[in-house]
Amino acid sequence: MNLHVRVFTIGALAKATGVTTPTIRYYEEIGLLPPAPRTAGGQRTYDDDDLGRLTFIKQCRDFGFGIDQVRVLLDLSISSRRDCVETRDIAQAHLDEVRQKLNELRLLERRLESFVTRCNAACAGGPGQDCVIFKDMATSAKGGGCCGQ
Repeated sequence: MNLHVRVFTIGALAKATGVTTPTIRYYEEIGLLPPAPRTAGGQRTYDDDDLGRLTFIKQCRDFGFGIDQVRVLLDLSISSRRDCVETRDIAQAHLDEVRQKLNELRLLERRLESFVTRCNAACAGGPGQDCVIFKDMATSAKGGGCCGQ
């Protein structure tokens, strides 16, 4: 029986996961990844467990989860004693945040579209200092901010 264990250098792990080497070092520093064993020459070495953990971390980060959320999700992913409802609740809270940001971006989009439309109709081609976008922005600043807030 061949018990071959794959060993990765930090560069190979970075390439396999799409995460930069400084990010891997950072994740070790903050405890998301366990400290890597070192060769006699001081080079970090990683195995398939590290590859799986780092892939999971990257996916969480790609979904926009914060470091603290990733830490909890990592703990949940290996726990047989905690309920998966905790995972769902974290995902739901993050989904709610994403939806709120999308609403804010839609408001911003409408506002910018209005700026561009007014500029095209009122002043495009004229002196920059007379652009209605500047006047609209100044009015928005006096009125309390951007995006209808």
